[in-house]
Amino acid sequence: MNALKNDAKLWESLIEITPEQASKGLIQAAHTKEHFKRVEGAFENGLERLDADTIVSMNSFDAALYGAGGACRAVEAIMSGEADNAFVAVRPPGHHATAESAMGFCLFNNVAVAARYAQNAYKEIERVAIVDWDVHHGNGTQGIFYDDPTVFFFSQHQYPWYPGSGSRGETGFGRGRDFTLNIPTKARTPANEHKRMFENALGDIRRNFQPDLIFISAGFDAHEADPLGQLKLLDTDFIEMTKTVKQWANEVCAGRIVSCLEGGYNLETLGATVADHVTELSANS
Repeated sequence: MNALKNDAKLWESLIEITPEQASKGLIQAAHTKEHFKRVEGAFENGLERLDADTIVSMNSFDAALYGAGGACRAVEAIMSGEADNAFVAVRPPGHHATAESAMGFCLFNNVAVAARYAQNAYKEIERVAIVDWDVHHGNGTQGIFYDDPTVFFFSQHQYPWYPGSGSRGETGFGRGRDFTLNIPTKARTPANEHKRMFENALGDIRRNFQPDLIFISAGFDAHEADPLGQLKLLDTDFIEMTKTVKQWANEVCAGRIVSCLEGGYNLETLGATVADHVTELSANS
């Protein structure tokens, strides 16, 4: 937020929206009742963590509700014409949270909750695409939509790496077969090769799937300077990837994109990377 606000020209071109918390019903469209109840009562019941990586404190449940609520509010802003597209500066992240459990810093799956909200609230939104470029595989998002042909999930991620999923062979189940695409990427893959794989994959998706809304699970831990991955992307690469997704959105869904922050753990570089991403999102094209 500081990086965005410190760029006066950029900040003046944006609108800032403070969301309300997502309701229990919205969360439970993507998560089980048991999972919601466990997160809700975790601190009160004396739990300090929900898995080995996922610590909880007194305010974690409220923060998670605001995070998912922010993603849903972004959908509303776009569908009402209040905004052309949106970036959700959210913590905790969401893409590891499965329907049944918290995982990998994630309590509720912000993108999944918002995707279900968009489909349920707006008759114009039947098909949704989710583009996940976090360094880690979005296992939670994949699992929630694995048998759903109305949601196309695409993830490019370092492999093998946490959480161990995301192989080429994971393509969906039942009616959802071929609506999941994973591009496992080796550590230290050169950025040009990484982007070529990304653009080729999006090209393949575009030929077979026309979404009414696109989400980006915008994890910036694939940045060369990030401590939790070994991929080699720079700010300029994220700008180009953002531009590629924008071109697709402009072609098929009136430019409707909701980008939600996922990973990104180098606090000296993250702000500038996010500002470049938002600058490209907000650029006229």
